[in-house]
Amino acid sequence: MSKTPAQRLRKHGERAAVAPSEQHSGQRPPARQGAGAPAGQPMRPAQPGEGNPKLIIIAALGATLFMFWYFHLLTLTQMTQLSNGLAMPDSLIGGFSGGYLQQLRDVLNSDALGQLSYVHKTAGTIFVVVFGLTFLLVFGTWAKSRAVRWAGFAGVLLFAVVSISGQIAIDGALGSHTFSAGLATLASVLVVLGWVLLILLALGGGAVALLSWRQKKAVQPADA
Repeated sequence: MSKTPAQRLRKHGERAAVAPSEQHSGQRPPARQGAGAPAGQPMRPAQPGEGNPKLIIIAALGATLFMFWYFHLLTLTQMTQLSNGLAMPDSLIGGFSGGYLQQLRDVLNSDALGQLSYVHKTAGTIFVVVFGLTFLLVFGTWAKSRAVRWAGFAGVLLFAVVSISGQIAIDGALGSHTFSAGLATLASVLVVLGWVLLILLALGGGAVALLSWRQKKAVQPADA
């Protein structure tokens, strides 16, 4: 006469409480819900791009390089066809004199000045915005020190203000009815400062990214 499950449990323990049909069929009882997961934390599938800002930064850097090429290397270079080969003030890293700007005023007609102003308002502004957003991401993501992070943020904002102000000063100095030596000097100073900030931010962002990468490489063997 077969025993009841309660009798088998008292005699043989918890294992004997399983019905014989389940033991011979090889089926295991279903696992309890939530087994293997921390208590109070619901299981959630991992998202493919979650927690990986590197891809966003790489895309932003690509957009920045493209806009730099389009604005400085393509559009401003093409503008020299309207200025008898004279370079646009934005391209002169070392600045320019008032005499150079006055010479440029003499060869640029109203249509060329309008085209340069349009380039500043479109490609020039877009480049500054894309560059600024990209390096805000770089310093915000990879700078470990709060001081370095905020210094990077301040440098990006200063670069944006200086660059856009420099473009406005160039348009004003070239398009004014009477030549202003003071405005020409201001435009030259802003252009030089903009290039200095761009180079410093590029070097600083590269250093921050390299330091973050080296720190991760140093931590990986310890975790292995």
